[in-house]
Amino acid sequence: MNVFAMVKSFFVCGVLVSLLAGSAFAGAWPREKGAWYHQLTLNTYTADENFDDDGDRAAFSNNGEFRDKNMSYYLEYGLLEDLTVTGSLPYKWLEYEDDSVTNKTDGVSDLEIGLKYRLCSLASGVCSLQTSIKIPEAYDMADAVPLGNGQYDYEARLLYGRSLYPHFPGYVNVEAGYRFRAEAPADEFKYLVEAGVDFTTKFYGRVKLDGTKGMNNADGSETNTDNPTITYDYDLGKLDVALGWKIVPDWGMEVGYRPEIYGKNTAAGVNWSLALIYQMN
Repeated sequence: MNVFAMVKSFFVCGVLVSLLAGSAFAGAWPREKGAWYHQLTLNTYTADENFDDDGDRAAFSNNGEFRDKNMSYYLEYGLLEDLTVTGSLPYKWLEYEDDSVTNKTDGVSDLEIGLKYRLCSLASGVCSLQTSIKIPEAYDMADAVPLGNGQYDYEARLLYGRSLYPHFPGYVNVEAGYRFRAEAPADEFKYLVEAGVDFTTKFYGRVKLDGTKGMNNADGSETNTDNPTITYDYDLGKLDVALGWKIVPDWGMEVGYRPEIYGKNTAAGVNWSLALIYQMN
């Protein structure tokens, strides 16, 4: 991964977002017109087991372990009152190690941009449609540990969110979508259930069940790599727990814990994260 490719990827991300404005954290609610949301997250993910074809956990062969340390930037911008632009870009440090080999790769992974449109606002909640595209142009699939699966993804997702105020200081959010994965990998059905609560005016919590169901329509044989998270056809369920601190009105921090609790044909690991958040309304 060279410096030119990294700079080019960040430039493409900036240009695309700028054109649209002049991956989501807000659930079904779009941003107000002209409002910005920025989140810089440090993640560390470790796996030494796979979910097999039956959904059982099995250790990697030869005492293998996969590590993904990454820094991810995510943004939202309220382009119109009902339309929000989203974008995300991670930089990853990957390593696979076992009794016989150690392989490493670092660089920019998949750029993802999208749009979120509010379909309707009701007394019972908000309904939105979100679309996104994943762009794999910043890395080489011939890397020792590939930074992604190397193909474009296109997704459409319906979101429903409901505030529980004034009866309870929290909200619920549910999502369902379909991700079309170009070329050989299987398409995916996406689902998410989320709930959040304000403990005080400064501290809040959030829990999500974030799921993927492979559609069993993969075309072609799978290529073996030292990245066990980019299999062709898999199921995966992640429990995402976060605690947040509103430092001042515009700035906040979050700490997150995300174990992978069920799945098939993919890695079974745990992710820890620390995020810095800036909002400008």
